[in-house]
Amino acid sequence: MTQERPGPPLARTTLDRSAHRRRDAAWLASAWERARVLVLDTRAGGRTLISDDHRLVLFTPESAPDVDPAARMFLGEEPDGGPVFAIDAPLPTVPGATPANLRDVGHQLDDRDAGLMTTALALANWHAAYGFAPGTGNATRAHEAGWSRIDDGGKQVWPRTDPAMIVLVHDGVPGPDGRCLLGNNAAWAGAPDIRRFSCLAGYVEPGESAEAAVIREVAEEVGLPISRVSYVASQPWPFPGSLMLGFNAIADPSLPVTVDPEEIVEARWFTRREIGTIFDGGEVLTHDGRRVGLPMGASIAHYLIVTWLSS
Repeated sequence: MTQERPGPPLARTTLDRSAHRRRDAAWLASAWERARVLVLDTRAGGRTLISDDHRLVLFTPESAPDVDPAARMFLGEEPDGGPVFAIDAPLPTVPGATPANLRDVGHQLDDRDAGLMTTALALANWHAAYGFAPGTGNATRAHEAGWSRIDDGGKQVWPRTDPAMIVLVHDGVPGPDGRCLLGNNAAWAGAPDIRRFSCLAGYVEPGESAEAAVIREVAEEVGLPISRVSYVASQPWPFPGSLMLGFNAIADPSLPVTVDPEEIVEARWFTRREIGTIFDGGEVLTHDGRRVGLPMGASIAHYLIVTWLSS
């Protein structure tokens, strides 16, 4: 059976963000000389280098690719006081290391590396998208060690995070016959012989609470009323800049499931026995003979399902 670390996989960190350092130009210049540098490439899907033993490859300032000093993103300080920076640049070739995406390896990283890569990717994605100030259209440049951008008129913008809810709907029944409702999103592409199912999710709309968004999204996507909406945990999802707020909710499996075809291709109830079979490497098939796939290990959907499975 799959084992899960406490808490969602990308919610982990050991880093002190040391926000008070971000405006201290003299300290930042000195810190760069002794920094550990994470290199990632947003033009290559946000990949960074991962060693064969699932560790981030960090560089010295001398061995890292050369970038404009203003483009250095100060992530924070490690427990031993070592400063960590990130840069967005083409990845060097390092023997024994492979380019990898956070989606694929986030759950394999330790707490320190998961926190570093998640923060660096969220910042880098924001910088890549905000070359111009939304309110004025003026060009912006990196400011405050990568934690804001500013235009020539002094207009400043800061990284944004978009709140999104994700919910595991289940029937509240304990034991192997208890069921959860998972859906296959219409936007997902995949192997022709596999259909991936996951928790229902959506963005929190303006003027809406996260709990209200849970109720609305479930009604819109599968046509079911739900009760006992309860918060579980959150984690960043920097693709490009979301914060996933994880919930559980109860629904009645005897009620008809009516999917919104623009959002959901198929939604169905799975027993704990079926979910356990898939995690143990066995097969569960869809009505048209495809194998059922489950969410990637780095996702909070995976965490919600595993937590329900063991409850």
